[in-house]
Amino acid sequence: MGQSSVIKFYSGEQIPLELHKVRVVQKLNLKPVDERLQATEASGFNSFLMSTRDVFLDMLTDSGTNAMSDQQISSMLVADDAYAGSQSFDRAKQAVADVFGKKMFLPVHQGRAAEHVIFQALVKPGDVVPMNYHFTTTKAHIEIPGGAIDEIYTDEALKIKSTFPFKGNIDIGKLKALIAKHGADKIPFIRMEASTNLIGGQPFSVENLRQVRAICNEHKIMLLLDASLIGENAYFVKQREPGWQDKSIGEILLTLCDMADLVYFSSRKVSSTRGGGICTNSVELFDKLKDLVILYEGFLTYGGMSVREIEAMAVGLRETQDETCISQSPSFIKYLVETLDAKGVPVITPPGGLGCHVDAGGFLPHVPQSEYPAGALVAAYYIASGVRTMERGTISSVRDANGNDVLADVELMRLAMPRRVFTLSQVKYAADRLIWLYENRNLIGGLKFEFEPAVLRFFLGRLRPTSDWPTKLVAKFKADFGDSL
Repeated sequence: MGQSSVIKFYSGEQIPLELHKVRVVQKLNLKPVDERLQATEASGFNSFLMSTRDVFLDMLTDSGTNAMSDQQISSMLVADDAYAGSQSFDRAKQAVADVFGKKMFLPVHQGRAAEHVIFQALVKPGDVVPMNYHFTTTKAHIEIPGGAIDEIYTDEALKIKSTFPFKGNIDIGKLKALIAKHGADKIPFIRMEASTNLIGGQPFSVENLRQVRAICNEHKIMLLLDASLIGENAYFVKQREPGWQDKSIGEILLTLCDMADLVYFSSRKVSSTRGGGICTNSVELFDKLKDLVILYEGFLTYGGMSVREIEAMAVGLRETQDETCISQSPSFIKYLVETLDAKGVPVITPPGGLGCHVDAGGFLPHVPQSEYPAGALVAAYYIASGVRTMERGTISSVRDANGNDVLADVELMRLAMPRRVFTLSQVKYAADRLIWLYENRNLIGGLKFEFEPAVLRFFLGRLRPTSDWPTKLVAKFKADFGDSL
């Protein structure tokens, strides 16, 4: 169903084409550079604390910002408003069965709510959870009940420039060694994230998941799949893994999910609407989790969501099977990555899902990790462009028991690419301003915290520059662009 959104033009260029038409528009504002500097200072150099009134292109995240389809919006008008037993839930449950192959479904209000329920039920003190890479909320929710994570990614995973197609794979040798070290009884489950958010939206292969599944069978360990970006992972399998080119996205999705004992997801990502879910074919697992859903989320047929959101989720899950829908974001990301790479801007390759990831360490080698180069680059890029992005580096990490920063494996600035939101001209603008910034990168300095929350500090922390570099950057921008925004 559907077709790829990458079209070969007569000139020979491969250009991503919007295979949808715009029917509703929202006005954007591009504020002058002086006002962008003021907005940066007012937000404590933290893009999460900015108001959208100050943002031109919002590339902070794809979570809850994907454009809904006309079918999703119209489905909300037929929602069955009921606290319990809603037919809207029945339709969502059937969509989960058709798309993920799981018969039992527990709705929750978003992905981290699913993590809270699952890890409260399955993780106990002293447990170790192997995974292909962590996500911030995942790590926190595993540590709260006394567990720990162990990332066993491949040697290719953290390389900035690579041609390896599946940097989200688990290293099978390391996984076997980990089980031998801790014992299977200390490993409640193995978690695979599709696709790895913090290291560039990188996918894993079907073959790698099969190998992980075989090890799970051997040691009687559960396999959990975070399916928040499973559609993009399936698209990359179709594009990159031999033997899957002739398979539909729907067939690949079912193949991946069939190998997992439990699948959970953020609907804000996978189906372009609010909410989330937990699904399984195990009655035992379902019974372990359902009481916690009632306690923390709501009744089993709404799980903290409105029934209108449940209706839109059901449609969105089915649209995840459509290659036309699912290919649009990866194709735009690929275009942006290749445009920047051609100009020498250090970006993660191969292009992944979720967004274009800029290597802030390579962009700003003169800024030490202790001064948060990824956070500094996010602030500098907003000043230069009005584009809001996200830091995925040491600010998104934590401090150790001695109060020292746990330095991130990679320092990244993520330009998220929500589905069906941006036009190609907007993507070209984002590239142009980043290329200018790279040519003037020596003007950018570091940051330091002035307010730092104890948990998930990247959401609410406030920082300030270590020098007057933002003012110098604005002066250079005005010299090069004049009165241009």
